[in-house]
Parts: sequence; structure tokens; C-alpha cells
Amino acid sequence: MTKPFIQDLVNDMTLEEKLAQLTQLGPHYWGLDDTVDLTGPFKELNIKPQVMENIGSVLNGIGARNVIDLQTRHLQASRQKIPLLFMADVIHGYRTILPIPLAIGCSFDMEACERFAEIAAKESAAAGIHLTFSPMTDLVRDPRWGRVMETSGEDPYLNARVTESMVRGYQGKDLKEKGRIAACVKHFAGYGAPEGGREYNTVDMSLGVLREFYLPAYKAAVDAGVAMVMAAFNTIDRIPASGNSKLLRGILREEWGFNGVTIADFNSVNELIPHGAAEDGREAAEKSLAAGLDIEMMSTHYLNYGAGLVEEGKLDISLIDEAVVRVLELKDALGLFDNPFKDADPLVDEAPTPSVENLQAARELGTSSVVLLKNDNNALPLKHGMKIGLAGPFATSIHVLGGWSGTEKDPAVSLYNGISQKTSAADIITAMTGELGSMLEGVFDVEDEIEEAFQRLKDCDVILAAVGENQQDTGEGGSKTNLRLSTNQEKLIWRLKDTGKKIVTIVFSGRPLELKPILEASDALLQAWFLGTESGNSLADVLFGDYNPSGRLSMSFPYSVGQIPVYYNAYQTGRPYDPLYPNVRYVTRYLDCPNDPLFCFGYGLSYSSFDYSNFNVDAADQVVASIEVENTSDIAGKETVQLYIHDVSASVVRPVKELKAFQQITLAAHEKQVVSFEITREMLMFYGKDDQLVFEPGEFDIMIGRNSGDHFTQRIWIG
Repeated sequence: MTKPFIQDLVNDMTLEEKLAQLTQLGPHYWGLDDTVDLTGPFKELNIKPQVMENIGSVLNGIGARNVIDLQTRHLQASRQKIPLLFMADVIHGYRTILPIPLAIGCSFDMEACERFAEIAAKESAAAGIHLTFSPMTDLVRDPRWGRVMETSGEDPYLNARVTESMVRGYQGKDLKEKGRIAACVKHFAGYGAPEGGREYNTVDMSLGVLREFYLPAYKAAVDAGVAMVMAAFNTIDRIPASGNSKLLRGILREEWGFNGVTIADFNSVNELIPHGAAEDGREAAEKSLAAGLDIEMMSTHYLNYGAGLVEEGKLDISLIDEAVVRVLELKDALGLFDNPFKDADPLVDEAPTPSVENLQAARELGTSSVVLLKNDNNALPLKHGMKIGLAGPFATSIHVLGGWSGTEKDPAVSLYNGISQKTSAADIITAMTGELGSMLEGVFDVEDEIEEAFQRLKDCDVILAAVGENQQDTGEGGSKTNLRLSTNQEKLIWRLKDTGKKIVTIVFSGRPLELKPILEASDALLQAWFLGTESGNSLADVLFGDYNPSGRLSMSFPYSVGQIPVYYNAYQTGRPYDPLYPNVRYVTRYLDCPNDPLFCFGYGLSYSSFDYSNFNVDAADQVVASIEVENTSDIAGKETVQLYIHDVSASVVRPVKELKAFQQITLAAHEKQVVSFEITREMLMFYGKDDQLVFEPGEFDIMIGRNSGDHFTQRIWIG
């Protein structure tokens, strides 16, 4: 029920004031940037300067002093003294930059995911931020799309668990609590499925695919109490999300019971016009407001046309009132009416360095996110006292924070500097360390210093090749068609192989790359992602064995870009490929490439070795699947035991397997443990042909193993 004081505020507001509450603009409209002449921006958006005293929220107005100054001036000018709401893109850390979300997803550690968000929230809150546009929970299957770095991968179950953990980390139990900020889940819905992996391209999928794969993580955010939902740029069933009533009212509010705030993405209300879904700004405002989109971001069609639409009878004012109430309720939940500055603290915000505690946490989050993909002949861990060769564009680079990197006040620890903390600098020899520029600047490769690198490093005991993609070529607007390493990076690895020394390839990227061309030249292969501020220290901990790698892939790595999209939980086909009969032609297969990815979902190695045995499914009273896991090595390690289920026959086609649960266990050397999973009816339900959740009795394949491609299977009847 709406609090009386909020209802009184709404009743007292003019229609123009209400529409202003539903508008979000950048900080330069308040004159925070002295270099910006406001005449142009005001004219461009067709707004009057006096309207600013009623605007409801600010986009990316950050910095404690700026927030305090702007909030103070705003409250002095505001007739009703309604505080501004400050929102920002804090994607993987604010001051302490943490691993990119795709990397955090590879930790399969929900406590780590919650800690990730909690650190970001505390630093953001001190800077005056009230809400972050995170978590991004879009399911992704195409690494050509640059924004895969912002999500946690290809699996709906894992995405949902990561999402709810992050919401808890940001928001805590009470938004008024110091160090907590509101979370905004995005991009609702299906934004992670643009055709061809091309940014902002068409999204076209069946309702069943949307329900089964793409919606669960958004639903998990709602169930976790997320404060805000951002509408996506794309269309769903040919209607842009910002004007899609079925999404915003039907599924989100009526079906899921969401009573928080919805917001457009940047200029997306206006983009109904180029989409061809609205003739002009007036129609865009009408459709978005009617669809249930509360806040318009960085366009002003609500302000310019909302009143006219009400006067003409095209829009019921009750829709506007409901949206304003939701916005004011969020401000109240944050405590802004009592404390409009909330946690803004210039002393904390302007501290010369991040806290030691947060840096240590970032280092630990980084180690848990690294994925060991290959380790032949125990090339890793490195031994102290070895003469180490270090080559490649990421050998000494500090530009490894990853896209959307908060304030970027503090450089990352380079790989060289991290290793230097583990061994004498005299034992590290570098070569060909020129950095890889950005494709956006017309740079597609590094300088060829391959022969010089060969001569310089040929007498080392081991050689580390630090390769990858420029961090600016990932994230929004970072789509690619070629996912291979640049030509000279591949040549470098193969030439270094000619030294006869062990080659450890370390890949820095914001997406799965096509690594098959350098796989055979690498004795060990480490997926380093972009780990943020403590990158070099995290990697050094893994390389020298101070941390036993435990990351597991949350997104499949393609054998070839031609396979994309390649993912583990595809639907069954009528002519499945059988690897026992590889030469059969008329089945679903490629002639020149395997069907399977190079590295599958859930895959990852350890310095320990684990044996799985005594798999059993007991269906006596309740269905329980169990397996015994033994650490057969002399090194303690963490293993992620994964449960998959396949519905053998149903009223609609089902995926070949689906992740339904996982458990992380830590085993001492030669320790054994039985891991059990209860198979619940909820795990077996799916959206049937009538778009309703159903359970159908029948045969199910129960699978437990170390990843989606390596598991035990038993078929049982469940009624």
C-alpha cells in the first residue's frame, strides 16, 4: 500500500512535474561540466531550463562532491523537495575493479558473486551512487557479440543463481543500510541473442525458447527483490521492448508480480521511431507509457508529449500516476527523503587508493575466475627459481581492467609485476611486449618482433605467451566476425614452440576466442579474461600454485567461428549425429568441423586430479542421485560437481541436457566424498505447448560429472 506522504506528493504534483519525475538526464544538463554550453542540449531535447528542478533522476552523475552539490542545488530549487535519484553503470566494480562478470560466472561460486556485488556497492555508495545498472543477466550463446563480457554465460540455471546472488550483494536486506545500493537487472528481455552477434541487431526467437532459456534469470532477479528492471533495445515478437506491453505488463508485472520501477535503456524510447514501431516522439511516448515503462532515459518524449496525450484522451493519467508512485517509493526505500545524500562521502570517495581489504578481495575473486584449459606434462604450476620468458602484448600491459571499468583511477597490476612478486626480476626475461591497439583505432595486430623474441627467450626454462584482444574491443559496440588471435600473436606462439621449451599461453579476453589454431603449440593454456585491478597478482597466484585453479567455463569455446552459436543445451534433432558412426552423411553434422565445441560448458582443469565413481540413482522414496569423488593427487583442490538432466520424451522437444544443480567441494589430498543431489519435480518441469509450466511423467536421463561433456548417465522412470 502506498504511504500517505507519497500519495500526497503525487496528488500535489502538476502533470508536468509528474512527467519530469519519469525523465532521466545526464549530469551536464545541470551544468556540472563547465565545458558544455547547455543551450544546445536543451534545444536538442526541446526542454526548458526550469524543467530541470523537477527531473527525477541523473544518469552517471558520479563523485561524492558532485552528488552533494547537485542534490543540494536541486532541493533548493524543487517546489516539493523531492530528491534526485543518482544511477550509474557500475558493472564490475567502481574504484576497485573486479573481474568481468563473465569471469565471475566461471567461478561457479555464489558467495564470490555476492561478495563481488557487495564490494562494488560499498564503493559506489560512497561516491553518491544510489543505483547500479547491474546485474546484466542476458543469456548469451554467440561470442561474436561484444557484451558477452557483461553476463555470466550460456546457461539459464547458472545465470539465475549468479543474478540472485548479485542482487543480494548490491541491495542487502535493507536499501537504507550504509553501503547498499539498488540493483537494476537488464536487459529485459532477450538482448543477448542478436542475429549474427551484431550489436543492436534483430532478436527473433520462439516464445518457448524465450521462456525456457532467456527469462529465468530475469525472474530470479525479481524473486530476489531487485528494485528496477531495464527494458532492452531489441524487439521481442517484433515489438521493441520499451514499448512491449506483453513483456512489461503481462510477464513482468501480472505474471511475476514485480512492483518495482522499469526504465528505458539509453534513448530507447526514441528508438521506437527508427525501429518503425512509432511514427514520431508522441507515438513513442504513448506506446512506452501504455506498455508500463516508468522512466525514459536520455530522451524527453514523456516531457514533451505526455500532457497532450492525456488531454487528448489517448493516455489515462492513472498510468502516469502509478509510474510516479513507483519512482517515489524507490526513493523512499533508499531513505532519500530523510537523507538525500545517503552514503556520499568525499573522504572515502577521494581516498588515494582502494582499501587493502577490497584489493585482497579482488585478488581472490580473480583467482577463482581463471580457467585452466590445458596442462600437459604438468607445465603448471611454475617452480620458483626457473628462468621465465615472458612475451606478448599483455606481458607488461596495465590495460587489463576490462570494459565498463568504473572510474579507472587506478591501473591494473600487470602480469609482469604480479610475477615479479613471486620470483626475482632477474629471472624474468621479456620480449615482444608491444601492446595490441584497438580495432576502433584501426589497429588489428601487433608489431612483428617474433624473431627477436625467439632469440631472446630460447634459453629460458619456460615461456609465457600473454596474448588476447584489446579490452576496448569488448563490451557494447564490440561485435566481431573473427575470433582468432591476431596473426602475429599466433605466429609468436608457434615460433616460441620451436625453442623446445614448455609454452604457457595466457589468454586475456572478454569473450571465448577461437583457440584451436594455437592449442597444439601450447603446453598449458590459461583463460585469464580481464580480471581488473589485481589481475597480475591473481594470475601469479595461479601460475605459481599458490591458488589451485578451480574455474569452470560458463560459456562454450568454439572449435571454429563457423559453429557459432555453439552451446551445450541445444534441442534434440530428428537426425542426431552419433560419434560411433562418424562417416554417416545424412545427420546433423559439419563436414569440416566437429559438432562439439573445443571446450564445453562447465569445463576446467585443476592441479589436482579427481576420480568419479559409484554413480547411483535411488528412486525409492524420493529420487536422489549420488556419486563418489576422490582427489587422487597430492594437492588439495576444489571440484565443481555438476548435475544434468535430459527429458527423454515429452510433448515438446527438450534439450539434450540441462544443468539443474551443482556443488563445489574442497578435498584434501586423497580424500573422498559422496556428493548427492535430490531430484525435485521442479527440476523436471518445462513450458509446454500451451505456454504453461508442466510436469510430464516419463523417462529421464540423470547425469553427474565434471562438465557438460564428461559425466555418468542413468535412465530412470519418474512418475
